[in-house]
Amino acid sequence: MPSSIRGSIVALVTPMQADGSLDLVALDRLIDWHVESGTHALVVVGTTGESATLSVQEHCDLVAHCVQVTGKRISVIAGSGSNSTEEALYFTKSAQQHGADACLLVTPYYNKPSQEGLYQHFKAVAEAVDIPQILYNVPSRTACDLALETVDRLADLDNIVGIKDATGDVARGKQLIQRCGDRLAIYSGEDAITLSLMMGGADGTISVTANVAPALMAKMCSYALSGDSQRAREIDERLGLLHRNLFLEANPSPVKWALWKMGLIKKGIRLPLVQLDAKFHIQVIEALVRAGIELPQAA
Repeated sequence: MPSSIRGSIVALVTPMQADGSLDLVALDRLIDWHVESGTHALVVVGTTGESATLSVQEHCDLVAHCVQVTGKRISVIAGSGSNSTEEALYFTKSAQQHGADACLLVTPYYNKPSQEGLYQHFKAVAEAVDIPQILYNVPSRTACDLALETVDRLADLDNIVGIKDATGDVARGKQLIQRCGDRLAIYSGEDAITLSLMMGGADGTISVTANVAPALMAKMCSYALSGDSQRAREIDERLGLLHRNLFLEANPSPVKWALWKMGLIKKGIRLPLVQLDAKFHIQVIEALVRAGIELPQAA
């Protein structure tokens, strides 16, 4: 059965101090802001949350912390994927124990498994942990593409309830909707094509843009889900530059810089990622201004 989580799901950043240590005070503020802004759910410790450079303990603790702070006001989806099936099992079990509403599992990166290997990987986690699980296909980062036929097989497993498609291919997304939309919730993983996919039947988006424009993304998704394409398109046009300019360098460098510019987090990011190159600052500011986002006077 498809996931009941729909709409604007923020791929939440992990706020950090300048030295790279976690900033839970800022994280709590962001969570409250998203709840107040109408964000429908949040993904913690995903790609945008810098899961790749978090320790195992930090990873699990952040899920527990977010569940506690949200207090069931909105759903919490825990990133729990890994290129090690055993580690994915560990993270998924931990997320379940800490009260997450669902898990997001990226395809195993670097290993380059076959389609059968991918199927067996996700099947092993789905059968071992009784929590709703969302597949995450992002070939540009993983060197691994989850084929439509494999998704079709996985859709028959009880705990697999959705897929985040970050291929950036509208036609591919619409194929997923047509073939698996009755068994899986289909989420856009690319902000620039979210509206096209949602007007074609997708259930929502797991969004980077929602980090800086949560209310607008929530409204856009709500209009799209209700079939009001004109109002949804008007908002999406305001957000278009953000969809593009928040990816001028590897995510989450641009979006964390934007949040810092907005006065919401400190300048903290972990190596090997670094602060957004100065040559892109004007473009990110331009995108924020075009979306109607007010910047502090000192910004």
